[in-house]
Amino acid sequence: MEVLGSIAMIPVRIANLRRRVAPVVTAAAFALMLQGCADPFSLAMLEIGAGTGASAGINHTLGGITYKTFTAPADDVHAATLKALTAMDIPVDGDTLDDKTRTIKAHAADRDIGIKIEALTPRTTRLRVVASEDVVFKDSATSTEIIIQSAQALDDLQAERARHAARKVASRAHTH
Repeated sequence: MEVLGSIAMIPVRIANLRRRVAPVVTAAAFALMLQGCADPFSLAMLEIGAGTGASAGINHTLGGITYKTFTAPADDVHAATLKALTAMDIPVDGDTLDDKTRTIKAHAADRDIGIKIEALTPRTTRLRVVASEDVVFKDSATSTEIIIQSAQALDDLQAERARHAARKVASRAHTH
């Protein structure tokens, strides 16, 4: 009788197995479909304790490109990025401007760093960073840190401008 009871439980066990395995198989199939895709299927990073939210909105493509879009003019993002590279002791090898895109080349240890600053609108700019260890391997941690430091430098630049404007307003109010 015990054998018949075990046989009767087979459909229940199969259903339980399907419920547990189906999400894993679906995720694996989806991951295989995404292999080699870049921007359309970006992976968003989670914000990790940055006080100003500097790391919020940083994206990574499956190809190792790290990027973030800022609500700031391209010139401000450029100045902030150079300040970040200086603070990180990353030497700049080149800095060129063509059309609406500025390209910065830098290096750190055995990494070649390529940075593109693209003006999307007069007040919206996309910062794209790739730190390559070689043709295949990318260092997204270094790319992410460059973007985080650039975001912080941009926050500092904007805060300094706000303080300067407030002092001007206060001095005008005081003289009238």
